[in-house]
Amino acid sequence: MVHGTATAPRLSVFRSNSEIYAQVIDDVAGKTLVSASSLIKEIATQKVNKVEQAKLVGKAVGEKAIQAGIKAVCFDRNGYLYHGRVKSLAEGAREAGLKF
Repeated sequence: MVHGTATAPRLSVFRSNSEIYAQVIDDVAGKTLVSASSLIKEIATQKVNKVEQAKLVGKAVGEKAIQAGIKAVCFDRNGYLYHGRVKSLAEGAREAGLKF
């Protein structure tokens, strides 16, 4: 199991059949620091496929994390294979400036 700290919180991914969610979590304090999902109005209104939508979610959570002062995270894919939407979300977060 991946465990985040205050200096490198955990970027947790959850995907359902229709949506994808990402949270940056400080496991020591037990708090969610930032989050994003495909239900955000700016992302939900765009007509893109699920893989491109996941990349937009990754960029959104990455930008929010950078604004919150978080530069490095531990990536927790929650048992999902690292391809498709999960990989696309990770690439989007990296493009936004997160290191993992």
